[in-house]
Amino acid sequence: MTKRNTYRAVAAAALAGVEVLGAGPAALADAPRQDGVAIVGEPDTSDLHNKYTFAPLGVPVFGLLESVANVPKRLGLL
Repeated sequence: MTKRNTYRAVAAAALAGVEVLGAGPAALADAPRQDGVAIVGEPDTSDLHNKYTFAPLGVPVFGLLESVANVPKRLGLL
């Protein structure tokens, strides 16, 4: 190993040790204790009704077709 790689290995080991001994347990100690499942709100999907996200077959068909049709133009073939 070169000196540069040795320094990198020592620095990585030192940072890993700091994480294990310092920040890791401190972060876990501050975590809130909850009983049960966390309840979150529904995501805002009001702007997801365009040709790239409308997927009646599980695949955004219209967006897929347009994207495939644009490939030759983007490659400079047209």
